[in-house]
Amino acid sequence: MPARKIYYFIFFVPVIFIACQSIQSKMPNHLEYQLVKEWPQLPPGFVLGSPTGIGIDTSQNVFIFCRAGREWPLFSSMPKAPISSKTILILDRNSGKILNSWGNDLFIMPHGLIVDKDNNVWVTDVGLHQVFKFTHDGKLLMKLGEARVSGNDHSHFNLPTDIAVTPDGSFYVSDGYGNSRVVKFSAAGEYLFEWGRKGSGDGEFNIPHAIDLDDKGNVYVADRENKRIQVFDASGKFLKQWTDNSFGKICSVVFDKKEKRIIAVDDANSWFGLKHNGSDIILFDSLGNVTAKFGKGILKAEGTKCWYHDVAVDDQQNIYVGDILGNRIQKFRKINK
Repeated sequence: MPARKIYYFIFFVPVIFIACQSIQSKMPNHLEYQLVKEWPQLPPGFVLGSPTGIGIDTSQNVFIFCRAGREWPLFSSMPKAPISSKTILILDRNSGKILNSWGNDLFIMPHGLIVDKDNNVWVTDVGLHQVFKFTHDGKLLMKLGEARVSGNDHSHFNLPTDIAVTPDGSFYVSDGYGNSRVVKFSAAGEYLFEWGRKGSGDGEFNIPHAIDLDDKGNVYVADRENKRIQVFDASGKFLKQWTDNSFGKICSVVFDKKEKRIIAVDDANSWFGLKHNGSDIILFDSLGNVTAKFGKGILKAEGTKCWYHDVAVDDQQNIYVGDILGNRIQKFRKINK
């Protein structure tokens, strides 16, 4: 081999190898997670129906907010009668069996759910334009908004989507489909302040669909139709946005307390949003870099599609998603390496 070719070989091959290793280390992968196929284990004939909200209590039980067969009205107004079936389920995270259930005759169109550090259960109902706070077993503690009356003032919502609760009990509401704002309330439910308007600029929203807080009190908003996550400080000051051409519509976000990272779910669609092409679970590091992306690729082998509406993570980093296209809850187990 001529001396020049030997030089090129010795010099460039290691460079190419190092570059490939660097690229590979940054490429998203799903080897960290595995779909649990036999979870949950619901009673025979049980109708789940659009599991729109998911939360985890302090015992790591999984709370589900579902529509129990009720469909979102595409070409008509919201139903008037509340759902007669139980809409809030508590599942054992290991077996997936129902431990308890409640929420019948209360809700028109369930949407978001979280469980706070005191095991209070918070939900939003887009049909009632209201936000509710319950005890763990379903006793009503607080109700905000006027039933079936939309608005954008201090005491009304317009199709509110989600809640995030701070350690001191104050809370944020993403509001929502009709309004394009985030509203903060005191622990007693008193209006404090708000921010946001319709648009695509910094601090503007096009359906703020979900909301969560990190351990520093920063506010993460799933700005769905803008296909991004916006990050604010506790006072609503815009800090940054996370967006990428590979994202679908960002439907939900959750802060993973143990790994100090954000987990989101998206919805890839086409034909003016009418055809859903699957969802991914997206893992971000603290700087907003995507470290893994998985979901629809795993399910493609089964010949199924999904639309992940909400996401939650337990203290073992197992991830739970509500699939409103397949009307099911899915659990992805963290694989210990």
